[in-house]
Amino acid sequence: MMETVFTPFQSLAGGALIGLAAVLLMAVLGRVMGATGILAGLLQPAGWSDWSWRAAVMAGMISGPAVVLLLTGQMPVIQVPGTTAMLVVGGLLVGIGVTFGAGCTSGHGVCGNARLSPRSIVATLTFMLTTAITVYVIRHLTGV
Repeated sequence: MMETVFTPFQSLAGGALIGLAAVLLMAVLGRVMGATGILAGLLQPAGWSDWSWRAAVMAGMISGPAVVLLLTGQMPVIQVPGTTAMLVVGGLLVGIGVTFGAGCTSGHGVCGNARLSPRSIVATLTFMLTTAITVYVIRHLTGV
C-alpha cells in the first residue's frame, strides 16, 4: 500500500497559488478558472484573444513541474497507485462527471464556492464524498 505523506506547507502554498490565479483571472479578464472549461475553449476558441489567454493558463499548468525543478533542483515525485487500465477508466469517469456536473473541481470547488453557488456547493460535496469512497475502496477493498 502506498503511504500518504502529509505536506501542510506545500499544500497551503499550492492552494494559495490556485486561489491567487483564480482571483487574478477574474479580476483581469472576468473569467472563471475552471480547468476543463479553459481546455475546451482552447480546443474550440471564439477567436485569437480567447485562445491566447487560455493557452497561457494551460502553459502555466503544464509548466508547474519545471518550476519546481528550477526552485528545488529536483522533479516532484509522483506515485500513481494503480494500473494503466485504472487510470484510463478513471479519466473517462472524470470526463463524464465533468460533462454532467457542468464543470470540474477547480471551477466548482474554488470559483463556484467562492460565489456561494448552490450548484457548486452540491458538486463539491459530491466530489469529496466520491473521493472518500474511492480511496476507501482502492485502499481497503482492492488492496492496490
